Amino acid sequence: MAAALGVNYVGVTPIKALYYTAILYGLTSPVLIGVILHIGNSKKIMKKHTNGKLSNTMGFLALLLMLISAVALIYFMLS
Repeated sequence: MAAALGVNYVGVTPIKALYYTAILYGLTSPVLIGVILHIGNSKKIMKKHTNGKLSNTMGFLALLLMLISAVALIYFMLS
């Protein structure tokens, strides 16, 4: 509650806060997908329950799509 009041006194509206939070999630999601794929493929961690070929393919496609989206977001915000 104190953080919300602090944000209000700084001058950030709730809509702006949601907007910047969405940007932050969009920029960090490729990293998180990569970490999840790495953990899912680790035999040391997952033992016999590692990712299959389909899971790796779909995960890599999601990673690629989110990475392209993050780069496009940065490009269009800076231009």
